[in-house]
Amino acid sequence: MDAELARFLREELGHAADGPAGPWPESWNVSGAVWLWQGSDGAPAKGSWYFLTIDGETAQAIRAHATNAAAWGSVYVEATIGGTTWRTSLFPSKQVGGWLLPLKAAVRKAERIVEGSEIAVQLALA
Repeated sequence: MDAELARFLREELGHAADGPAGPWPESWNVSGAVWLWQGSDGAPAKGSWYFLTIDGETAQAIRAHATNAAAWGSVYVEATIGGTTWRTSLFPSKQVGGWLLPLKAAVRKAERIVEGSEIAVQLALA
């Protein structure tokens, strides 16, 4: 693909139709605090999901290189925290202008993650 066309498509669509031109990272390292989704009443519901927010340059890079969009604009990724690796989806967040990484119970248990934990995650497009 012509580099100029790829640049235009990334700017207009968020990604190039045939894949972005040029090299990009094999993976991204993200860190931050885990938070618990709160219902409309401000209280966590039973079985509420825990998330890590991905924003800034990393969110933009994922958006630019993701060609595997799924339902609701989500993107398939492989995530690694400590010794735990799993496949999941990042969900777009208009509120933060980035992505939300859901942390399922098995991962939280294996890595001893609770609300407010500071974690480091390695992400790769799947």
